[in-house]
Amino acid sequence: MTVHVRLLREPELRDPVLIEGLPGVGLVANLAAAQLIQRWEAEKFAELYSSTFQSLTVTTRGGFSPPLNELYAHRGSGRDAIILFGNTQASTPRGQYELSGRVLDLAQGLGCRLVVTLGGMKVARVQGAEPRIFCAATDGTTLSGLDGLGFERITGRITGAAGLLLGLAGIRGMRGFCLLAETEGKKADPVAASAVLDALVRTPTGLSMG
Repeated sequence: MTVHVRLLREPELRDPVLIEGLPGVGLVANLAAAQLIQRWEAEKFAELYSSTFQSLTVTTRGGFSPPLNELYAHRGSGRDAIILFGNTQASTPRGQYELSGRVLDLAQGLGCRLVVTLGGMKVARVQGAEPRIFCAATDGTTLSGLDGLGFERITGRITGAAGLLLGLAGIRGMRGFCLLAETEGKKADPVAASAVLDALVRTPTGLSMG
């Protein structure tokens, strides 16, 4: 096993939703997760390290952070949440499987039954004033719950953690869905991140965004 988990504490949560926010196309999920952590004042409870993380160090004004993923807990007035955040993803298929499996192990141990993944859908050009939102789900019932919200169903592959977490969640009997905002993906896209968060608010997760 190439994943090491450093558990800082074990939060007590009520039927939490796991929300994925790792770096990807346009950093959409990463920016969205950062906004949720700040808005909710979520508390970090675990760090995950993997020998298959990308070989990089993230620097900010001379300081640096090692490649890592983090889990944050939020106790809300509605349903609770677990946020997966980090500065990198695993760089190999095996690493992705092991990391996703460990994250789901931790989430299920805290009572999680619903997984939501976020991300960007790369397009040549965003045509409208607002980015379109694309969706997919682990099962027909969950997908039907997203119908009527103005999303377009995804046709094709969802790569990285955003796709694999859902695939593995479905095997475990968990429900889940993915929301992708279209983006040109040439740089960090805060507009797409805001759009995917607005879409999340409209979904029937039971989360309170206040």
